[in-house]
Amino acid sequence: MIAHVINPGSSSVKLACADLQPSENPALPGQLRLSLTRAEVPLEGPPGEQDISALTRAVLDMTAGWPAPDAVVARGGWLGRVAAGTYRVTPELARYAADEDRDGLGSVLALGVGEARGVPAFVVDPQSVNELLPEARVTGVRGVTREARFHALNARVVARRAAHEVGLRLQDARVVVAHLGATTSVTAFDRGRAIDTSGMGPDGGPLGARQAGPLPTTTLLRLAGEHPRTELLRSLAAESGFLALTSSANLRELEAREESDPAVQAAAAAFVHQACKAIGEQCGALPGRPDALAITGGAAHWEAVVDRIERRLGWIAPVIIVPGELELEALAEGAGRVLLGLEAPRDWTPPVPDPDGSR
Repeated sequence: MIAHVINPGSSSVKLACADLQPSENPALPGQLRLSLTRAEVPLEGPPGEQDISALTRAVLDMTAGWPAPDAVVARGGWLGRVAAGTYRVTPELARYAADEDRDGLGSVLALGVGEARGVPAFVVDPQSVNELLPEARVTGVRGVTREARFHALNARVVARRAAHEVGLRLQDARVVVAHLGATTSVTAFDRGRAIDTSGMGPDGGPLGARQAGPLPTTTLLRLAGEHPRTELLRSLAAESGFLALTSSANLRELEAREESDPAVQAAAAAFVHQACKAIGEQCGALPGRPDALAITGGAAHWEAVVDRIERRLGWIAPVIIVPGELELEALAEGAGRVLLGLEAPRDWTPPVPDPDGSR
């Protein structure tokens, strides 16, 4: 099976031609065999609605020499609170994603390219996936609930890889995934369901290359009184963490500096401590001992840091290291599971607001 994969970013649209073959292990049918041919369409800036037709044409031109696809698959936007899975892209879904203006470009491009190629279009594990347990959403403040804001696409594919590493299907495993990079999140998967998460950006997760990490509530209230809301949110999600502590968010550079730079040493120690605490917290969200812990994201390339995390937590479960991100692979495999009959595609319906105003 062939899938054409579309993953829009801030400076380019990443593309891949995915050749998907069934698993060679009957016990792990989800362990698909995958090979990717990659390409990229550069962007001069965030595209507007008027640019979609030209960008669709550019994607079609870039992929014209690839084998004809059986499906087109893209990164989904914010589609309201939805379950994990692979969703058919309809005009209604694409319009909603575009109107939300939160990474909805992938849905629109997938629909346009799919229609041009005469094949179905899908999105996989949209950013608004929310499968938290009811008790994980409750806070001690009436009317305030927690939402699932985490690296859903990469975390789930890494959870699946970690489960396969220990000989289990994801739907039979308990896995905690720590995505550690510019932003961070730590998520507990129970039998394939993301039942709880630390959150990411200003909402939670340990400190990252740019993310602040947990702060005392009194400090947040003080900062909120001193800075405009948008400025404070940007600071907490993009201008804090290693960047604030060491003047650099380049993790490879920080790794090289660690041996001789006390500031990097102190920041790395805090990072390891917070990551281990967050992983332990998510282990406690599971109804039993995890089968695997997985470390992913850019920081998973930092061997000394990963080694310290593994030595602290290896007594809990095997620690699986998956450096970087596997978003193109996650999208391709989501389409592949549908094309190969391992999963049924999901149909999206517009969300109905909750009484608390969330969707």
